[in-house]
Amino acid sequence: MTEPTDEGTAMTAAEPADDLAGAHVTHGGPSAVHRLGGVTVRKASVSGEDNNAYLVTAADGAQLLVDAADDAPRLLALVAEGSGRLDAVVTTHRHWDHHRALPEVVAATGALTLAGAPDAAELPVPAGRTLTDGDTVVVGDLTLDVVALRGHTPGSVALALTEPDDGPHPGRVHLFTGDSFFPGGPGRTTSPRDFTSLMDDLERRVFDRFDDDTRVYPGHGDDTTLGRERPHLGEWRARGW
Repeated sequence: MTEPTDEGTAMTAAEPADDLAGAHVTHGGPSAVHRLGGVTVRKASVSGEDNNAYLVTAADGAQLLVDAADDAPRLLALVAEGSGRLDAVVTTHRHWDHHRALPEVVAATGALTLAGAPDAAELPVPAGRTLTDGDTVVVGDLTLDVVALRGHTPGSVALALTEPDDGPHPGRVHLFTGDSFFPGGPGRTTSPRDFTSLMDDLERRVFDRFDDDTRVYPGHGDDTTLGRERPHLGEWRARGW
């Protein structure tokens, strides 16, 4: 394992499980596409820091982008890979590398902007809606649950999407975690208090709530599952990062 970088990237992952095949993307490369019945998740790396952007497309064509991190032309091409429309953009947290392309993407699409309430004022465009723990984000046929994960930043949020009944794993949760959670541990924090806050939220709001099948889509790097990470919670607490 390696210590998190300033971008919030956490640790090296273990060997990938079979159901995580196809999760790796590279800057300048093609999108990874995960078809969940009527819902499709597309993943693209859009920066030299390996920032991930995720496009979630509903059966009715509604689309949600998670983190307009960089490279607006690539993000708009990602939108076009789906239905071509963009209804909303959720920014997982206030750090600059996760919203560099937000003004250009919003100007081109008219999408609603959403962010965690404590972080919203730091975005380069006004948030059309602020989010708190327990909220839902509804975009067309899509409904995602908001999970606040305080520590990497005060207003960091994750989004939980439940796979529809026509998907290959009905009821499976797909969790978009920004820089709060990665393969190998929590995201970067700058004080023991923030670390404890983030670990508390991860344990209570993620690991105690969702089962091991839950697929995690982080803000940088490859995907993981809660089942792969759960045995290491005590190790993370003990090392303090």
